[in-house]
Parts: sequence; C-alpha cells; structure tokens
Amino acid sequence: MPRYADGFVIVVPKKKLKAYEAMSRKAGKIWKEYGALEYCECVGDDLKTKFGTPFPKLCKPQPGEVVIFSWILYKSRAHRDKVNAKVMKDPRLQPDMTGEMPFDMKRMTYGGFTVFVDL
Repeated sequence: MPRYADGFVIVVPKKKLKAYEAMSRKAGKIWKEYGALEYCECVGDDLKTKFGTPFPKLCKPQPGEVVIFSWILYKSRAHRDKVNAKVMKDPRLQPDMTGEMPFDMKRMTYGGFTVFVDL
C-alpha cells in the first residue's frame, strides 16, 4: 500500500517565524500522537536556483518573509483522513486555529499526494 503525504508551501514574515515554529512544534506533536509517520517543516535558504521555477517565483515572498516547505507523511490516504479528523477535533489546537495565524492563509499552497517512489 503506497504511503500518502500532505504537502504545504507558505510564506511567513521573519518577525513571526518563532511564533510559527512554536505553533508547528505543538501541531506536529499532536499529528504524530494521532498516527502521522512524519511531520517536517523546512525554511528556505537556497532558493535562487537556476533550474526550473524557483519557489520565490511561485509564492512571491516580500522583503522580510521566508518560504516554508512542509509535509506530513501517512500510511495511506485513508489513514490521513482518520488522523486529520482527530487532529481537527483536538482542543489543544483550537486556540491556534481560531486566533491570529503567523502567516497569511490565503497565500498557503496545500495538497495531498500519493507516494509513488519511496527509496
């Protein structure tokens, strides 16, 4: 059975990066508690590539913003759906989900992906 990944790209103001990191650490622990296999958040630091389309061209960060690339790995899409249903009901995340986010949700890119090469 192929594994499944949720992938995210967001832009975070540098001045809010610590707040985003704290929120992510908390959320990641909850996702893993409910069964996610991996939870990873990465800050772009080598994005001026000469090959392909660079992340900054896609997400258009402004001065003082950083690009975050993230993923959560699951056993399958059905497993992802079960884990996410539990996570979204967890009261520990409610203050983070209903309060002011440290990034602009309208600029977030997200999608679910079936893993087809896993070495």
